[in-house]
Amino acid sequence: MKISVITVTFNSASTVEDAMRSVLRQTWDDLEYIVIDGGSTDGTTDIIQRYEQLFGGRMKWISEPDDGIYDAMNKGVRMATGDVVGILNSDDFFTANDVVERLAQSFTPDIEGVYGDVHFVKGNDLKRNVRTYSGRLFRPWMVRLGFIPPHPSLYLRRRMYERHGLYDSALRISADFELIANIAYVKGERLKYVPLDVVTMRTGGESTKSLMNRRLGTREDLMACRKLGIASNSLLIHMKYFLKLYGALRP
Repeated sequence: MKISVITVTFNSASTVEDAMRSVLRQTWDDLEYIVIDGGSTDGTTDIIQRYEQLFGGRMKWISEPDDGIYDAMNKGVRMATGDVVGILNSDDFFTANDVVERLAQSFTPDIEGVYGDVHFVKGNDLKRNVRTYSGRLFRPWMVRLGFIPPHPSLYLRRRMYERHGLYDSALRISADFELIANIAYVKGERLKYVPLDVVTMRTGGESTKSLMNRRLGTREDLMACRKLGIASNSLLIHMKYFLKLYGALRP
């Protein structure tokens, strides 16, 4: 099974090397690495070029302007040739060297995607866990509550994008919510939870870095639900914060 890992970058010179190094160290040999750069000017592309040589032909990349992070992700999905596709953000990294191997081995013929857990670290203190976002609580109906598995832990068969479409780049924060809600709830495709810490994430991501972005994310979640014909409302969508807190505290 070939796995395509996609990293989207833009002026990520301070963090992207951690992401790329963690991909390079993966024990799963049948891995394709795709980097989509938005036209960085801070030295990111110099780092990309240096690592390209280390991947021995398993890496490809482009650098050009895009219309936002989801547009860039879509470019990566279109370039992917793997049976399974996942996203590793440029300021995140795989928690262990065998993550991709364990995800790949979790697929069975009836499963269209697998997902696990992620944990957050702050600043450069990369070994101190400040919050965990677990996917173990997720059930498809929970999209009505705004709750989905952690997107950076989700690996989907490429045919899911071919059947059900790519990320809606008109959404700034919630295109991953819409995509997962459509695949898992509306279309009823089978996803599987794997008890695995997949990714270490730095705090300050687009959806959580400010109160304004949280509010925008809630509005976009509701927009996605309406677009997909999912019955929800603002009160239900806010339940996702309680579910994330419960998942983080539950042993």
